[in-house]
Amino acid sequence: MANPISYLHGSSLTPLIGETIGANFDRIAAAYPERDAVIVRHEDARWTYSEFADRVERLARGLIASGLQPGDRMGIWSPNCADWLLVQYASAKAGVVLVNVNPAYRTSELEYVLNQSGCRVLVSARAFKSSDYAGMVDEVAPRCPGLERVLFLDSPEWEQLSAGAEEVSLPAGLQFDDPINIQYTSGTTGFPKGATLTHHNILNNGFFIGETCRYTPEDRVCIPVPFYHCFGMVLGNLACTTHGACIVIPAPSFEPRPTLAAVQEDRCTSLYGVPTMFIAELDLPEFGEFDLTSLRTGIMAGSPCPIEVMRKVIDHMHMREVTICYGMTETSPVSTQTTADDDIDHRTSTVGRVHPHVEIKIINPATGECVQRNTPGELCTRGYSVMLGYWNDAEQTAEAIDQAGWMHTGDLATIDQDGYVNIVGRSKDMIIRGGENIYPREIEEFLYTHPQIKDVQVVGVPDPRYGEEIAAFVIARTPDPIDAEVVRDFCRGKIAHYKIPRYVIAVEEFPMTITGKIQKFKLRDQAIEWLDLHSAIVQTA
Repeated sequence: MANPISYLHGSSLTPLIGETIGANFDRIAAAYPERDAVIVRHEDARWTYSEFADRVERLARGLIASGLQPGDRMGIWSPNCADWLLVQYASAKAGVVLVNVNPAYRTSELEYVLNQSGCRVLVSARAFKSSDYAGMVDEVAPRCPGLERVLFLDSPEWEQLSAGAEEVSLPAGLQFDDPINIQYTSGTTGFPKGATLTHHNILNNGFFIGETCRYTPEDRVCIPVPFYHCFGMVLGNLACTTHGACIVIPAPSFEPRPTLAAVQEDRCTSLYGVPTMFIAELDLPEFGEFDLTSLRTGIMAGSPCPIEVMRKVIDHMHMREVTICYGMTETSPVSTQTTADDDIDHRTSTVGRVHPHVEIKIINPATGECVQRNTPGELCTRGYSVMLGYWNDAEQTAEAIDQAGWMHTGDLATIDQDGYVNIVGRSKDMIIRGGENIYPREIEEFLYTHPQIKDVQVVGVPDPRYGEEIAAFVIARTPDPIDAEVVRDFCRGKIAHYKIPRYVIAVEEFPMTITGKIQKFKLRDQAIEWLDLHSAIVQTA
């Protein structure tokens, strides 16, 4: 076939795991009882697998003794900490559905999530940085009729939960297809949607991520990304525990210096982060003072990975086997990943190939037909990793998962002749300028090669003549602002004229979610405000 259609399935000789998270965890802990399992540096917590398993077992029994039953929902609202890990694995052993609450949420979002998921219990930190969790809980609790109990992590009630539960039996008959986790996906409009994930979804995804990273019990994985998100909970924790590897937590939230210190002092072999995290680490004035030679691999994910940043991570951080993952919460999350065997070009310019036991295809969004290779279209994925649906939201579930079981990602991608996937943008982020389809990432990758540009994001803004124009938000490497005309001159003759940004806006930072994803819709709103493009919105509506 000269030009096959854009469809692939991840064939594999390694079977899917037919276990619940609790059963798998117990099996691994029994196999590696004296191996380091958890290091939480800011709490000075260091547990072997045997110690970790004992704590998880006690808490799981405590949850049942407190009156929770399999299928009940329990929320957790906290930055990264040792207790977060205990709650993740204990809730799975008890069959209780864990509801991850974004640490950045405020009262309106907290109230919505607790009520929409039907949480009976909330486990919460009292405060973190500027967030007064206790105060917000006090405010919303009266408006959450299903919420029966709040347990603050530093309270006597929390400490007592694990005590006195020896006589309680854990529930029998838990199935790996049972829902075990609800993760709320943030949207640009409306309330978040609760992606409902099973043991089978996230246990297998974590396992195959670890397989692709070549994890063994010798590995120590530095995880500065948040647990409430799949990146920390699945790519991090479950990838480690399915392989007997050690989870290393450098701080309650990301900070570049503690992260590099953790790598150096605990001799981590793997490091995770979104691109902005790696940029922050590389830009530390004392970066060269850290011994990072223990690093072998890691994962860069969460948003498009700039090629220049990836090259620096490989060259300066010794992460010669670093991988890129692509996915979304609704698919547990990873659907494609690069491997250590991929050459440098593929590991810096694609998101790899399809994961084991997963199917992907690229379709024409207008017709639903599968497109030819190297043709942009919407990426769809199907297989064990696709969520059960959005919690108590059949309508939005039907919009996301079609009758054939395909999850429609909303991402624009291509598949090349060798099966490598390239994400060219979000369908809603694509810029249509005078009839030309423009993918912001292509322009961003080019602008990253400018010696004065540290980071860049490209968005479309309204224009009365062309419908949309290109605006580039630029963070400079030096305190001196970058001249807009210098940037445009840099582009001339190197990229098509219609891809050259009309607007170049100097900023010090980008608006981001807590997981480090850049909120392009906010950049667009800022550009409209700063450039006074309100009239263009009316003319192009």
